[in-house]
Amino acid sequence: MSQVSVRTSSGVNKTILQNTIECPFCHSSIVPNYLFLDGSILFASCPNNSCKRHFIIVPDNGGYFVNILPNSIPVKKEFSEIITSISPSFSDIYNQAYHAEQVSLDQICGVGYRKALEFLIKDYLISKEQDNAKIENIKSKFLNNCIQDDVQNENIKNVAKRAVWLGNDETHYIRKWVDKDVSHLKQLIELTIKWIESEVETERVLQEMP
Repeated sequence: MSQVSVRTSSGVNKTILQNTIECPFCHSSIVPNYLFLDGSILFASCPNNSCKRHFIIVPDNGGYFVNILPNSIPVKKEFSEIITSISPSFSDIYNQAYHAEQVSLDQICGVGYRKALEFLIKDYLISKEQDNAKIENIKSKFLNNCIQDDVQNENIKNVAKRAVWLGNDETHYIRKWVDKDVSHLKQLIELTIKWIESEVETERVLQEMP
């Protein structure tokens, strides 16, 4: 890792470590153009001709300029047509939580992921139901009860149930699963998505090839 001289706001040069980061706008791996340093805040720009946008980064304890402040365009997670057709709201809520996570709002992003999970599971159940009374019951029911009572696929039930456990931890004062965090919650949501997709794809094949 090389060093580079950067002019400070007071007009003197200061040597800092030059570090590869991800551009917060085009999301390319770059060594940014360092413009000037103001205290601990470094003003920089993307060197890519297709981007060239300016952003602010701050150092961590090790001296590497890696923490990008929330003035950037967030990465958006794309979901399959199966998931977006079952629950359009899930994708929107998940990506709002994902945005919060990207800008280090780690105390609230888990709550967003938990809400996204609820919309995914309830919309999945509603998509399989024809009875209006049952649909209204699903909408008003506690998520854990929906999973326990209404989800028939054991794989979906087992992973979604555990995702709820971790999601609830994100909303409560005391955590029950102290060795788990938001990353584990996201993994369980991903597993839930995969099992839902697998079920839908399997049903489609069986209908096409009776």
